[in-house]
Amino acid sequence: MEIAYKDIPNFPVSTVEGHDGKLIFGKLGGKEVLAMKGRFHYYEGYSMQEVTFPVRVMYELGIRTLIVSNAAGGANTTFKVGDLMVITDHINGFPANPLRGQNVPTGPRFPDMHEAYSHELVELADDIARENNLRIVHGTYYGTQGPSFETPAEYRAYHILGADAVGMSTVPEVIVARHCGMKVFGISVITNMGITNQPETASHEEVQEVGNSVQPRIKMLIKKMTERM
Repeated sequence: MEIAYKDIPNFPVSTVEGHDGKLIFGKLGGKEVLAMKGRFHYYEGYSMQEVTFPVRVMYELGIRTLIVSNAAGGANTTFKVGDLMVITDHINGFPANPLRGQNVPTGPRFPDMHEAYSHELVELADDIARENNLRIVHGTYYGTQGPSFETPAEYRAYHILGADAVGMSTVPEVIVARHCGMKVFGISVITNMGITNQPETASHEEVQEVGNSVQPRIKMLIKKMTERM
């Protein structure tokens, strides 16, 4: 079953090319799942509360495990374009926190974030990758507000701070999911390299092209993980 975002009360509508804007209910790996076809970003002009509203809806629908994916630029020189990076931690580079304001009673005023990304799910992904000869890497994701791509100097600065990949999403949703007590697994598709001897230019079209090329690998990994959850 599919429901268009525009038909859901209070739901934002994605304005980014390639983000259709639908909630899809179905089954994957024998489990009932809810998928978002298109997401919302802070750079589109939405508030942090609007960006993370779908996570609140998922929680109220009974979902307790959130799987997030994104396209990201590589800040780790050992990575290459097309790599799948399992997110093991993140750095919040956004100018606001989605929990700012009155506390929502799904979680504490000051939620702990020492395990933002489930160690158990990271280990499960590693096991499946080994069994299927799938190359995955691990790293820390740095979330920025966008929408401009990062400069070479910014990539170097973020890498010094501990970032392996840089993108414009994910962190707000993960913070809210953890506030709700949900387990989180995150994966980044490395669509361009920001730190090389000759930094590459980036465009939304190129990001989409690389993202589409790795879809079979991501689908296989997520399907097998869902079967074992």
